[in-house]
Amino acid sequence: MLSKLARGVAIASVFTLLTGCNLVVMDPSGDIASQQADLIVVSTILMLIIILPVMALTVFFAWKYRQSNKDAEYDPEWHHSTKLEIVIWSAPLAIIIALGAITWVSTHTLDPYRPLDRIDAERPLEKDHKPMVVEVVSLDWKWLFIYPEQGIATINELAAPIDTPIQFKITSSGIMNSFYVPALAGMIYSMAGMETKLHAVINEEGVYDGFSANYSGEGFSHMRFKFHGLSNAGFDDWVAKVKSDSATLGRSEYLELEKPSIAEPVHYFGNVDPELYTAILNMCVDQSKMCMNEMMHIDKNGGGGLAGIYNVMSLTYDTPRERGSQPLPLTESFVATLCTTPTGGLSQEISSIPLFENGSEDSRFSPVPASVSTGF
Repeated sequence: MLSKLARGVAIASVFTLLTGCNLVVMDPSGDIASQQADLIVVSTILMLIIILPVMALTVFFAWKYRQSNKDAEYDPEWHHSTKLEIVIWSAPLAIIIALGAITWVSTHTLDPYRPLDRIDAERPLEKDHKPMVVEVVSLDWKWLFIYPEQGIATINELAAPIDTPIQFKITSSGIMNSFYVPALAGMIYSMAGMETKLHAVINEEGVYDGFSANYSGEGFSHMRFKFHGLSNAGFDDWVAKVKSDSATLGRSEYLELEKPSIAEPVHYFGNVDPELYTAILNMCVDQSKMCMNEMMHIDKNGGGGLAGIYNVMSLTYDTPRERGSQPLPLTESFVATLCTTPTGGLSQEISSIPLFENGSEDSRFSPVPASVSTGF
């Protein structure tokens, strides 16, 4: 008796603790997240239409045809029922068709790259509306938010006015990560050398949790930030507060900032290099590196042939090695050797290829003399 009572108290205690949980995914404050929550509910209900009867019938048949029940009618020769076959196959098929239709529609409607067409279910957006742009960079192990229109940046703090469409442009300084504010919208990956996008809107004022949902190393669990949903006046005040900070974020400051740190405190930059995000995205904040878009332009025009290996060297972005770390001991050495034809025709051909979109040549690029073999 006492053991049953103790078990009941323990179960009741668990449910009591659960009442204090903030089920933000199912009760969000942004329109995109709300639509995603509705999708979860509808999909779950449709699946339960099949799951619950199957579970109930499993228990029913196990009970009815138990060994001790001698009164249950049992026909070992029974093997087919047309009516039962129709029910067994048509019901799941209908559910699958419904789920497929919902998935098709929601995949396009909630596409994170798709610009918003409404503020919420009752307020559509004008076609010529312009969203607020926020550039997001995941670092080790912190978040950098750049506001290009306001000319400011923050570490581990994000803010936006309510009922204002936001376009997030997301990338990473190195390790793959993910940007997630459950109250706002779904999770979006951040990857070095790539840009992902998220369109969202926050509809209620408040302070919401944001974090990385992708393991990325030692400081991963501290990659958290606060997202502030503010009134228009409150957002203007917040921008003014950030602008009042004298700190400037340029290339040299960023190279220091991207070094690994754990539990980085919130801090502001009142001035930001307007080209910084583009340099981060193209992995050439260090000006000795060739930008990815420059390399892609060379490839588009036919590539650099064998001598293009110098461009690859300039493109290499090995942050850990630059910091002097060697994650794994080298057991073998490898030498890349570049040889040219004795005629010098290759050098002449390569030197005629424009290296930048404006047609100018990169001073870091120099075709190899015909008689030289270079190892590195």
